[in-house]
Amino acid sequence: MPLKQLPVSFLILLAFLTAMPSAAMQDRPLIKWVVMKGSSLAVNGNTNVNTFSCSISDYNKADTLAISSSNAAPISFNGRLSLDVHSFDCHHAIMTADLRKILKAKEYPKLYVRFLNLNKMPDLDQPQETVKGLVEIELAGVKKRFEVHYKLIKENSGLLKLTGTRNMNFTDFNLVPPRKLGGMIQTNYRITVEFNLRIKVLDN
Repeated sequence: MPLKQLPVSFLILLAFLTAMPSAAMQDRPLIKWVVMKGSSLAVNGNTNVNTFSCSISDYNKADTLAISSSNAAPISFNGRLSLDVHSFDCHHAIMTADLRKILKAKEYPKLYVRFLNLNKMPDLDQPQETVKGLVEIELAGVKKRFEVHYKLIKENSGLLKLTGTRNMNFTDFNLVPPRKLGGMIQTNYRITVEFNLRIKVLDN
């Protein structure tokens, strides 16, 4: 039957179906996470005589992280942590002062972690899941992108614990560690940044 002879109602339905994007092209709703009180970030390193760990032990900002549940990889993972460099505590007064000086806390009082993507959609039905993704860290006015490995664990409280670690160097951010850190000689350039986020999943 020629197209012009088809019923008008059928043509309207056909036009409507053609205009609709296919299900495969549509992204499902975003998964939203809220960072809860009790989250933390640590910078771990060592010298020729000892190790040190400097941390922000109670990140209390209710930041929201959003994951696009599209089947296409990488998965969009959006959100930002804003950390006060002056809140770093090395559990040793001289070391704490030295680290803040190294990180140029007076000139750049904030450290930012921006989440960019994940390699796959995390399976929240599993008690533990591992994923990796790209983040942008801004420290002392310098921005660098790194791949971070995450571990996602379901807590008995119903919250999620997201742990991410990444090895990097002071020199990645144009920073030079002092010959002495809190009286310890020959601080190594290599450090490990680790964050532990307690997360509440928001209902869509």
